[in-house]
Amino acid sequence: MKDISLHPCFNVEAKHTQARVHLPIAPKCNIQCNYCNRKYDCSNESRPGVTSAVLSPMQSVHYLKALSKKMDNISVVGIAGPGDPFANPVETITTLEILKNEFPDMLFCLSTNGLDLEPYIDRIAELGVTHVTLTINSLNVETLAKIYKWVRFNRRVYRGKEGASILLEQQLSCIPKLKAKGITVKINTVVCPGVNDTEIEQLAQKVAELGADTMNSLPLYPTEDTAFESLEEPSKEVMKDIKAMIGQYIKPMAHCARCRADAAGLLGKDNDEAMNMIGQFSSMVINRGESRIRVGVATQEGLLVNLHLGEATKLYIFEQSHNGYHFIETRNTPAEGGGSERWETLAKNTLVDCQAILVGGVGETPMKILQENGIKVIQMSGLIDTGLDAVYLNIPLKTLCKSEFQGCGTSCRGNSMGCG
Repeated sequence: MKDISLHPCFNVEAKHTQARVHLPIAPKCNIQCNYCNRKYDCSNESRPGVTSAVLSPMQSVHYLKALSKKMDNISVVGIAGPGDPFANPVETITTLEILKNEFPDMLFCLSTNGLDLEPYIDRIAELGVTHVTLTINSLNVETLAKIYKWVRFNRRVYRGKEGASILLEQQLSCIPKLKAKGITVKINTVVCPGVNDTEIEQLAQKVAELGADTMNSLPLYPTEDTAFESLEEPSKEVMKDIKAMIGQYIKPMAHCARCRADAAGLLGKDNDEAMNMIGQFSSMVINRGESRIRVGVATQEGLLVNLHLGEATKLYIFEQSHNGYHFIETRNTPAEGGGSERWETLAKNTLVDCQAILVGGVGETPMKILQENGIKVIQMSGLIDTGLDAVYLNIPLKTLCKSEFQGCGTSCRGNSMGCG
Protein backbone atom coordinates (compact mmCIF):
# COMPACT_ATOMS: atom_id res chain seq x y z
CA MET A 1 0.00 0.00 0.00
CA LYS A 2 1.38 3.39 -1.01
CA ASP A 3 1.70 6.02 1.71
CA ILE A 4 -0.32 8.93 0.28
CA SER A 5 0.74 11.12 3.20
CA LEU A 6 4.07 11.52 1.39
CA HIS A 7 2.47 13.70 -1.31
CA PRO A 8 3.86 17.21 -0.65
CA CYS A 9 1.02 18.95 -2.49
CA PHE A 10 -1.64 17.34 -0.29
CA ASN A 11 0.21 17.17 3.03
CA VAL A 12 1.81 20.34 4.36
CA GLU A 13 4.15 18.33 6.60
CA ALA A 14 5.57 16.44 3.59
CA LYS A 15 6.14 19.72 1.76
CA HIS A 16 9.43 20.30 3.57
CA THR A 17 10.95 16.87 2.99
CA GLN A 18 9.35 15.19 -0.05
CA ALA A 19 10.10 16.21 -3.64
CA ARG A 20 7.82 15.88 -6.66
CA VAL A 21 8.65 15.63 -10.35
CA HIS A 22 6.42 16.60 -13.26
CA LEU A 23 7.10 14.77 -16.51
CA PRO A 24 6.25 16.96 -19.53
CA ILE A 25 5.04 14.27 -21.91
CA ALA A 26 1.68 15.79 -22.94
CA PRO A 27 2.13 18.70 -25.37
CA LYS A 28 -1.37 18.75 -26.94
CA CYS A 29 -4.38 20.40 -25.33
CA ASN A 30 -8.10 19.95 -25.98
CA ILE A 31 -9.22 23.39 -24.80
CA GLN A 32 -7.92 26.94 -25.13
CA CYS A 33 -8.04 28.92 -21.90
CA ASN A 34 -8.03 32.68 -22.27
CA TYR A 35 -5.40 32.96 -19.53
CA CYS A 36 -2.98 30.35 -20.91
CA ASN A 37 -0.10 30.71 -23.34
CA ARG A 38 1.85 27.46 -23.53
CA LYS A 39 5.39 28.70 -24.09
CA TYR A 40 8.47 26.50 -24.06
CA ASP A 41 12.01 27.43 -23.04
CA CYS A 42 10.94 30.12 -20.63
CA SER A 43 12.99 29.40 -17.51
CA ASN A 44 11.89 32.54 -15.64
CA GLU A 45 8.23 31.59 -15.53
CA SER A 46 6.75 29.21 -12.99
CA ARG A 47 3.23 28.39 -14.09
CA PRO A 48 1.30 25.53 -15.70
CA GLY A 49 1.73 25.24 -19.45
CA VAL A 50 5.42 26.11 -19.38
CA THR A 51 8.24 23.62 -19.87
CA SER A 52 11.82 23.70 -21.12
CA ALA A 53 11.27 20.57 -23.21
CA VAL A 54 8.79 17.86 -24.10
CA LEU A 55 9.82 14.25 -23.47
CA SER A 56 8.68 10.98 -24.96
CA PRO A 57 7.52 8.31 -22.49
CA MET A 58 10.86 6.47 -22.63
CA GLN A 59 12.88 9.70 -22.40
CA SER A 60 10.88 10.67 -19.32
CA VAL A 61 11.60 7.36 -17.61
CA HIS A 62 15.34 7.62 -18.30
CA TYR A 63 15.22 11.22 -17.03
CA LEU A 64 13.46 10.12 -13.84
CA LYS A 65 15.98 7.33 -13.26
CA ALA A 66 18.86 9.78 -13.57
CA LEU A 67 17.14 12.39 -11.40
CA SER A 68 16.39 9.82 -8.69
CA LYS A 69 20.10 9.19 -8.31
CA LYS A 70 20.64 12.87 -7.53
CA MET A 71 17.47 13.40 -5.47
CA ASP A 72 16.72 10.59 -3.03
CA ASN A 73 13.57 12.24 -1.66
CA ILE A 74 11.32 12.03 -4.73
CA SER A 75 7.99 10.58 -3.61
CA VAL A 76 5.64 11.78 -6.34
CA VAL A 77 5.61 11.67 -10.12
CA GLY A 78 3.05 13.85 -11.83
CA ILE A 79 1.89 14.52 -15.38
CA ALA A 80 0.48 18.00 -15.78
CA GLY A 81 1.12 18.99 -19.36
CA PRO A 82 2.27 21.26 -20.82
CA GLY A 83 -1.06 20.46 -22.50
CA ASP A 84 -3.53 18.00 -21.01
CA PRO A 85 -2.70 14.36 -20.16
CA PHE A 86 -5.88 13.09 -21.81
CA ALA A 87 -5.44 15.08 -24.97
CA ASN A 88 -2.34 12.86 -25.11
CA PRO A 89 -3.79 9.58 -23.80
CA VAL A 90 -1.32 7.24 -25.51
CA GLU A 91 1.69 9.09 -24.11
CA THR A 92 0.09 9.38 -20.67
CA ILE A 93 -0.99 5.76 -20.31
CA THR A 94 2.27 4.44 -21.79
CA THR A 95 4.31 6.51 -19.36
CA LEU A 96 2.24 5.31 -16.39
CA GLU A 97 2.57 1.69 -17.51
CA ILE A 98 6.35 1.94 -17.63
CA LEU A 99 6.53 3.88 -14.37
CA LYS A 100 4.44 1.28 -12.57
CA ASN A 101 7.06 -1.34 -13.41
CA GLU A 102 10.13 0.84 -12.83
CA PHE A 103 8.96 2.83 -9.76
CA PRO A 104 6.24 0.76 -8.05
CA ASP A 105 6.56 2.57 -4.71
CA MET A 106 6.12 6.11 -6.02
CA LEU A 107 2.87 8.04 -5.93
CA PHE A 108 1.43 8.93 -9.34
CA CYS A 109 -0.75 11.99 -9.88
CA LEU A 110 -2.34 13.75 -12.84
CA SER A 111 -3.59 17.27 -13.43
CA THR A 112 -6.28 17.67 -16.09
CA ASN A 113 -9.16 19.84 -17.26
CA GLY A 114 -11.29 16.67 -17.17
CA LEU A 115 -12.74 16.96 -20.67
CA ASP A 116 -11.40 13.61 -21.92
CA LEU A 117 -10.68 11.97 -18.56
CA GLU A 118 -13.74 9.71 -18.07
CA PRO A 119 -12.82 6.87 -20.49
CA TYR A 120 -9.48 6.40 -18.71
CA ILE A 121 -10.55 6.44 -15.05
CA ASP A 122 -10.57 2.65 -14.69
CA ARG A 123 -7.16 2.35 -16.35
CA ILE A 124 -5.39 5.03 -14.31
CA ALA A 125 -6.76 3.44 -11.14
CA GLU A 126 -5.31 0.09 -12.25
CA LEU A 127 -1.97 1.78 -12.88
CA GLY A 128 -1.81 3.19 -9.36
CA VAL A 129 -2.74 6.85 -9.80
CA THR A 130 -3.61 8.08 -6.32
CA HIS A 131 -4.34 11.79 -6.89
CA VAL A 132 -6.09 13.69 -9.68
CA THR A 133 -6.43 17.45 -9.93
CA LEU A 134 -9.35 18.84 -11.95
CA THR A 135 -9.37 22.48 -13.02
CA ILE A 136 -12.96 23.73 -12.83
CA ASN A 137 -13.50 27.46 -13.02
CA SER A 138 -17.26 27.98 -12.68
CA LEU A 139 -20.69 26.33 -12.75
CA ASN A 140 -22.04 29.09 -15.00
CA VAL A 141 -21.74 28.27 -18.73
CA GLU A 142 -21.92 31.96 -19.63
CA THR A 143 -18.91 32.61 -17.44
CA LEU A 144 -17.07 29.58 -18.80
CA ALA A 145 -17.71 30.81 -22.34
CA LYS A 146 -15.68 33.90 -21.41
CA ILE A 147 -12.84 31.83 -19.96
CA TYR A 148 -12.46 29.29 -22.80
CA LYS A 149 -11.98 30.24 -26.43
CA TRP A 150 -12.83 26.74 -27.68
CA VAL A 151 -13.29 23.15 -26.56
CA ARG A 152 -12.40 20.14 -28.73
CA PHE A 153 -14.45 17.06 -27.85
CA ASN A 154 -14.85 13.87 -29.88
CA ARG A 155 -12.92 15.43 -32.77
CA ARG A 156 -15.20 18.44 -33.04
CA VAL A 157 -14.52 22.01 -31.92
CA TYR A 158 -17.19 23.76 -29.87
CA ARG A 159 -17.27 27.45 -28.92
CA GLY A 160 -19.22 29.68 -26.60
CA LYS A 161 -21.82 28.26 -24.24
CA GLU A 162 -22.07 24.99 -26.18
CA GLY A 163 -18.40 24.21 -25.58
CA ALA A 164 -18.62 25.41 -21.98
CA SER A 165 -21.60 23.16 -21.28
CA ILE A 166 -19.84 20.08 -22.67
CA LEU A 167 -16.70 20.80 -20.64
CA LEU A 168 -18.59 21.37 -17.38
CA GLU A 169 -20.70 18.23 -17.80
CA GLN A 170 -17.60 16.08 -18.32
CA GLN A 171 -15.75 17.66 -15.39
CA LEU A 172 -18.51 17.23 -12.83
CA SER A 173 -19.30 13.66 -13.88
CA CYS A 174 -15.69 12.62 -13.25
CA ILE A 175 -15.58 13.56 -9.56
CA PRO A 176 -17.77 10.73 -8.18
CA LYS A 177 -16.26 8.25 -10.64
CA LEU A 178 -12.75 9.06 -9.43
CA LYS A 179 -13.83 8.80 -5.82
CA ALA A 180 -15.42 5.41 -6.50
CA LYS A 181 -11.92 4.22 -7.45
CA GLY A 182 -10.41 5.53 -4.22
CA ILE A 183 -8.59 8.41 -5.93
CA THR A 184 -8.04 11.66 -4.03
CA VAL A 185 -9.61 14.56 -5.96
CA LYS A 186 -8.44 18.15 -5.81
CA ILE A 187 -10.23 20.98 -7.57
CA ASN A 188 -8.15 23.82 -8.98
CA THR A 189 -9.92 27.10 -9.69
CA VAL A 190 -8.23 30.07 -11.35
CA VAL A 191 -9.59 33.28 -9.84
CA CYS A 192 -10.17 35.76 -12.67
CA PRO A 193 -11.24 39.17 -11.33
CA GLY A 194 -14.47 40.41 -12.86
CA VAL A 195 -15.06 37.08 -14.56
CA ASN A 196 -15.59 34.24 -12.06
CA ASP A 197 -14.53 35.62 -8.68
CA THR A 198 -18.11 35.96 -7.39
CA GLU A 199 -19.03 32.39 -8.36
CA ILE A 200 -16.43 30.40 -6.46
CA GLU A 201 -18.54 29.84 -3.35
CA GLN A 202 -21.24 28.12 -5.42
CA LEU A 203 -18.56 25.98 -7.08
CA ALA A 204 -17.01 25.00 -3.75
CA GLN A 205 -20.38 23.86 -2.42
CA LYS A 206 -21.08 21.78 -5.54
CA VAL A 207 -17.75 19.95 -5.77
CA ALA A 208 -17.93 19.19 -2.05
CA GLU A 209 -21.35 17.60 -2.58
CA LEU A 210 -19.88 15.47 -5.38
CA GLY A 211 -17.15 14.17 -3.08
CA ALA A 212 -14.04 16.21 -3.92
CA ASP A 213 -11.44 16.14 -1.14
CA THR A 214 -9.91 19.59 -1.34
CA MET A 215 -10.05 22.78 -3.36
CA ASN A 216 -7.24 25.08 -4.40
CA SER A 217 -7.89 28.64 -5.56
CA LEU A 218 -5.15 30.08 -7.74
CA PRO A 219 -4.81 33.78 -8.52
CA LEU A 220 -4.87 34.61 -12.22
CA TYR A 221 -1.37 35.07 -13.62
CA PRO A 222 -1.74 37.72 -16.34
CA THR A 223 0.13 36.26 -19.29
CA GLU A 224 1.31 38.05 -22.40
CA ASP A 225 -0.51 37.36 -25.67
CA THR A 226 -3.66 36.02 -24.02
CA ALA A 227 -7.20 37.41 -23.91
CA PHE A 228 -6.83 37.97 -20.16
CA GLU A 229 -3.43 39.67 -20.25
CA SER A 230 -4.93 43.01 -19.16
CA LEU A 231 -6.72 41.60 -16.11
CA GLU A 232 -5.08 42.32 -12.77
CA GLU A 233 -3.79 39.56 -10.53
CA PRO A 234 -5.98 39.20 -7.43
CA SER A 235 -4.41 40.58 -4.26
CA LYS A 236 -3.28 38.41 -1.38
CA GLU A 237 -6.13 39.81 0.71
CA VAL A 238 -8.71 38.79 -1.89
CA MET A 239 -7.24 35.29 -2.15
CA LYS A 240 -7.20 34.96 1.65
CA ASP A 241 -10.92 35.81 1.79
CA ILE A 242 -11.70 33.32 -1.00
CA LYS A 243 -9.86 30.51 0.80
CA ALA A 244 -11.78 31.28 3.98
CA MET A 245 -15.05 31.18 2.08
CA ILE A 246 -14.15 27.85 0.42
CA GLY A 247 -13.41 26.44 3.87
CA GLN A 248 -17.11 26.59 4.75
CA TYR A 249 -17.74 23.73 2.31
CA ILE A 250 -14.50 21.88 1.54
CA LYS A 251 -10.96 21.70 2.84
CA PRO A 252 -9.00 24.52 1.19
CA MET A 253 -5.45 23.95 0.08
CA ALA A 254 -3.22 26.60 1.58
CA HIS A 255 0.28 25.68 0.47
CA CYS A 256 0.02 24.91 -3.25
CA ALA A 257 2.49 26.65 -5.56
CA ARG A 258 2.20 27.41 -9.26
CA CYS A 259 4.15 24.61 -10.86
CA ARG A 260 5.65 24.28 -14.30
CA ALA A 261 4.97 21.20 -16.39
CA ASP A 262 8.60 20.18 -15.80
CA ALA A 263 8.82 21.11 -12.10
CA ALA A 264 11.19 19.05 -9.96
CA GLY A 265 12.17 19.37 -6.31
CA LEU A 266 10.50 20.68 -3.17
CA LEU A 267 7.43 22.88 -3.56
CA GLY A 268 8.59 26.42 -4.19
CA LYS A 269 12.22 25.28 -4.42
CA ASP A 270 12.63 23.70 -7.82
CA ASN A 271 15.93 22.00 -8.51
CA ASP A 272 18.04 23.97 -11.03
CA GLU A 273 20.04 20.89 -12.00
CA ALA A 274 16.83 19.10 -12.99
CA MET A 275 16.00 21.82 -15.47
CA ASN A 276 19.40 21.45 -17.09
CA MET A 277 19.03 17.68 -17.19
CA ILE A 278 15.64 17.66 -18.85
CA GLY A 279 16.99 19.41 -21.92
CA GLN A 280 19.63 16.73 -22.30
CA PHE A 281 17.09 13.91 -22.11
CA SER A 282 14.71 15.58 -24.59
CA SER A 283 17.33 15.10 -27.30
CA MET A 284 18.32 11.64 -26.11
CA VAL A 285 18.04 8.89 -28.69
CA ILE A 286 16.73 5.83 -26.90
CA ASN A 287 18.50 2.58 -27.68
CA ARG A 288 15.87 0.79 -29.72
CA GLY A 289 16.68 -2.53 -28.12
CA GLU A 290 16.69 -1.27 -24.56
CA SER A 291 13.57 -2.07 -22.54
CA ARG A 292 11.92 -3.59 -25.63
CA ILE A 293 11.08 -6.95 -24.13
CA ARG A 294 7.47 -7.24 -25.27
CA VAL A 295 5.54 -8.08 -28.43
CA GLY A 296 2.35 -6.50 -29.75
CA VAL A 297 -0.27 -8.66 -31.47
CA ALA A 298 -3.14 -7.73 -33.78
CA THR A 299 -5.75 -10.25 -32.69
CA GLN A 300 -9.49 -10.36 -32.44
CA GLU A 301 -9.82 -12.67 -29.44
CA GLY A 302 -6.32 -13.07 -27.96
CA LEU A 303 -5.63 -16.52 -29.39
CA LEU A 304 -4.87 -16.08 -33.10
CA VAL A 305 -3.00 -13.51 -35.15
CA ASN A 306 -5.93 -12.64 -37.39
CA LEU A 307 -6.23 -8.87 -37.84
CA HIS A 308 -4.69 -6.51 -40.35
CA LEU A 309 -2.92 -3.67 -38.53
CA GLY A 310 -5.33 -1.12 -40.01
CA GLU A 311 -8.29 -3.05 -38.58
CA ALA A 312 -6.93 -3.32 -35.06
CA THR A 313 -8.45 -0.84 -32.60
CA LYS A 314 -6.34 -2.39 -29.86
CA LEU A 315 -3.26 -4.59 -29.58
CA TYR A 316 -2.61 -7.42 -27.15
CA ILE A 317 0.76 -7.14 -25.42
CA PHE A 318 2.80 -10.21 -24.44
CA GLU A 319 6.19 -10.87 -22.89
CA GLN A 320 8.29 -13.93 -22.19
CA SER A 321 8.44 -15.33 -18.66
CA HIS A 322 10.03 -18.37 -17.05
CA ASN A 323 6.67 -20.13 -17.42
CA GLY A 324 6.25 -19.38 -21.11
CA TYR A 325 4.47 -16.36 -22.56
CA HIS A 326 2.60 -13.92 -20.35
CA PHE A 327 -0.27 -11.68 -21.49
CA ILE A 328 0.29 -8.19 -20.08
CA GLU A 329 -2.60 -6.02 -21.25
CA THR A 330 -4.40 -4.54 -24.23
CA ARG A 331 -3.52 -1.10 -25.58
CA ASN A 332 -5.66 1.07 -27.81
CA THR A 333 -4.16 1.93 -31.19
CA PRO A 334 -4.08 5.57 -32.33
CA ALA A 335 -7.29 6.82 -33.92
CA GLU A 336 -7.79 6.42 -37.65
CA GLY A 337 -6.60 9.28 -39.82
CA GLY A 338 -3.58 11.48 -39.39
CA GLY A 339 -1.35 9.90 -42.03
CA SER A 340 2.16 9.00 -40.96
CA GLU A 341 1.68 10.65 -37.56
CA ARG A 342 -0.65 7.81 -36.60
CA TRP A 343 2.06 5.22 -37.14
CA GLU A 344 4.75 7.35 -35.52
CA THR A 345 2.55 7.47 -32.42
CA LEU A 346 2.02 3.72 -32.59
CA ALA A 347 5.76 3.05 -32.83
CA LYS A 348 7.05 5.60 -30.35
CA ASN A 349 4.32 5.44 -27.74
CA THR A 350 1.94 2.49 -27.97
CA LEU A 351 4.73 0.02 -28.76
CA VAL A 352 7.51 1.85 -26.96
CA ASP A 353 8.49 -1.29 -25.00
CA CYS A 354 7.91 -3.77 -27.84
CA GLN A 355 10.57 -5.34 -30.04
CA ALA A 356 8.10 -6.81 -32.54
CA ILE A 357 4.50 -6.85 -33.68
CA LEU A 358 2.54 -9.80 -35.10
CA VAL A 359 -0.05 -8.83 -37.72
CA GLY A 360 -2.23 -10.51 -40.31
CA GLY A 361 -1.30 -7.81 -42.80
CA VAL A 362 0.22 -4.34 -42.91
CA GLY A 363 0.55 -1.47 -45.36
CA GLU A 364 3.79 -0.12 -46.76
CA THR A 365 3.73 3.12 -44.76
CA PRO A 366 3.20 1.64 -41.29
CA MET A 367 5.63 -1.19 -42.11
CA LYS A 368 8.35 1.32 -42.95
CA ILE A 369 7.73 3.53 -39.92
CA LEU A 370 7.62 0.63 -37.47
CA GLN A 371 10.84 -0.83 -38.84
CA GLU A 372 12.59 2.55 -38.74
CA ASN A 373 11.70 2.70 -35.05
CA GLY A 374 13.30 -0.67 -34.35
CA ILE A 375 10.13 -2.77 -34.29
CA LYS A 376 10.21 -6.03 -36.22
CA VAL A 377 7.00 -6.60 -38.20
CA ILE A 378 5.94 -10.23 -38.65
CA GLN A 379 3.04 -10.92 -41.04
CA MET A 380 1.41 -14.24 -40.31
CA SER A 381 -1.80 -16.06 -39.50
CA GLY A 382 -2.24 -18.69 -36.84
CA LEU A 383 -1.58 -19.14 -33.14
CA ILE A 384 -0.04 -16.24 -31.24
CA ASP A 385 2.35 -18.61 -29.48
CA THR A 386 3.79 -19.63 -32.85
CA GLY A 387 4.61 -16.02 -33.64
CA LEU A 388 6.07 -15.48 -30.19
CA ASP A 389 8.29 -18.53 -30.73
CA ALA A 390 9.60 -16.84 -33.86
CA VAL A 391 10.44 -13.67 -31.91
CA TYR A 392 11.84 -15.06 -28.67
CA LEU A 393 13.23 -18.45 -29.76
CA ASN A 394 14.13 -17.66 -33.37
CA ILE A 395 12.04 -20.62 -34.55
CA PRO A 396 11.26 -20.07 -38.25
CA LEU A 397 7.61 -19.69 -39.12
CA LYS A 398 6.22 -22.57 -41.12
CA THR A 399 4.84 -21.69 -44.53
CA LEU A 400 1.36 -22.49 -43.27
CA CYS A 401 1.65 -19.76 -40.65
CA LYS A 402 2.90 -17.01 -42.92
CA SER A 403 0.22 -14.60 -43.97
CA GLU A 404 -1.04 -14.82 -47.50
CA PHE A 405 -2.92 -11.55 -47.12
CA GLN A 406 -2.80 -9.76 -50.47
CA GLY A 407 -5.13 -6.83 -49.90
CA CYS A 408 -2.39 -4.48 -48.78
CA GLY A 409 1.32 -4.07 -49.12
CA THR A 410 3.65 -2.21 -51.44
CA SER A 411 0.81 -1.36 -53.80
CA CYS A 412 -1.41 0.12 -51.09
CA ARG A 413 -1.88 3.87 -51.19
CA GLY A 414 -4.64 4.25 -48.64
CA ASN A 415 -6.03 7.45 -47.15
CA SER A 416 -4.88 6.62 -43.61
CA MET A 417 -8.39 5.79 -42.52
CA GLY A 418 -7.44 2.14 -42.37
CA CYS A 419 -3.81 1.08 -42.63
CA GLY A 420 -2.17 3.59 -44.97
